[in-house]
Amino acid sequence: MTNRLLPLARSMRREPTDAEARLWRHLRAGRMAGMHFRRQAPIGPYIVDFVCQDRQLIIEADGGQHADAIAYDQARADWLAAHGYTVLRFWNHDILARTESVLEAIHDALNR
Repeated sequence: MTNRLLPLARSMRREPTDAEARLWRHLRAGRMAGMHFRRQAPIGPYIVDFVCQDRQLIIEADGGQHADAIAYDQARADWLAAHGYTVLRFWNHDILARTESVLEAIHDALNR
């Protein structure tokens, strides 16, 4: 299933939201606690925004469309949790307006 998601994931990497681009500047190249993150990565039947495989931590940047997708997002989070992942979700507005607080929360999750 992951193979069919690769073209979509690549497309999503080329056109990040403003919030994804800002977060990626802080996560890429080991800038966050020396940890390696991938972006728009296929995991099972899903594409996650950012993942640190070493800590099995997924970071999701949510836009307004997620307010209408609560059941889907919960089912997705449940599937990911069943496969050993922890999912942190942040609204795009919070990533853009409160970047340092978001980064602090990610750093704390990496160090648990």
